[in-house]
Amino acid sequence: MKQKQKVYLRLANGKTFTGYSFGKYGNSDGEVVFTTGMTGYPESLTDPSYSGQILVFTYPLIGNYGIPHFERDDSAKTIQNGFESGRIQVRGMIISNYSFEYSHFDAAGSLHTWLQENDIPGIYGIDTRELTKTLRTTGVMLGKITTELPGSEDTAEIIDPNETDLAGMVGVKEPVVYSPKKNKNPKKILLIDCGVKNNIIRNFVNRGAEVIRVPLGYDPMKSEYEFDGIFVSNGPGDPKMCTATIDNLKRSFSLNKPIFGICLGSQILGLSAGADTYKLKFGHRSQNQPCIEVGGHCYITSQNHGYAVDTKTLPQDWQEWFINNNDGTNEGVRHNSKPFFAVQFHPESSPGPNDTAWLFDKFIEML
Repeated sequence: MKQKQKVYLRLANGKTFTGYSFGKYGNSDGEVVFTTGMTGYPESLTDPSYSGQILVFTYPLIGNYGIPHFERDDSAKTIQNGFESGRIQVRGMIISNYSFEYSHFDAAGSLHTWLQENDIPGIYGIDTRELTKTLRTTGVMLGKITTELPGSEDTAEIIDPNETDLAGMVGVKEPVVYSPKKNKNPKKILLIDCGVKNNIIRNFVNRGAEVIRVPLGYDPMKSEYEFDGIFVSNGPGDPKMCTATIDNLKRSFSLNKPIFGICLGSQILGLSAGADTYKLKFGHRSQNQPCIEVGGHCYITSQNHGYAVDTKTLPQDWQEWFINNNDGTNEGVRHNSKPFFAVQFHPESSPGPNDTAWLFDKFIEML
């Protein structure tokens, strides 16, 4: 890297943080959020659920193991190993200390070079503890990375990404089919792509299922594909922006086929059922969130969401399934008698624990 170049983060509340550039030297804006995960920055940066956001890493050392090779997974040749989508999804990256030296047997290059190649600005040298405390106290907010010392009006023109069709931007535009290698008669899953992570597809294919990945807004009632169940994926933004998918899923209840949702998919299922959703103050973005299954175990989960289902608005034929042990917010819902269920956390992990990977087995057993 060249000589240190100062860059600035300006928050919507007027607070400015000064740091140094890595990755692209340039400007960007978005919703500023933080993650407390200690590993997995390649997976986090390529997670479509972070689309529209500037991501703050609270872990103090980032970049020390570089970036892995861009390889395809054997189980589904169009899925990349080590990444959760085909590109970096965040609008910017903010860290405390950047490791200029990296070392890992699978490393193909540096984080700095990767960000540069993808036109993503990064800032290091910021007091991320102070920044995180600010976001926890006031809530996540819009912000701007800029190479010029910002003025008081510099965040006024930023468009809130949550008011745009983020989920529609990050998903596929045409159907894609992923078939298992060995299973000649697989169960077929219609996956509604709101910004699906690669490891979700991998988990289904590795269990012998065929995944039919369709765009946001696809109507299962008019599908040209035969399928045994519906999966609604994770994704970015406000779930209430996904109006067509909410309406389509509600009508799909009449098919009485199993429905499974993760993250944004859980919020969409809740809205389809007639419940409401709301925005969390600073969200859950980490790899160590404890979730209690109602009447059951506590699991450590990986999470990345800024909205939640309001369980007080759930219809009588639905029930809360999982609860976050830190703040009591909803982490899953299910129907009392029909095969419809969803979780707010990420059982596919990547990065994070795989304690709840059994949910994929549960869904496939229902098909």
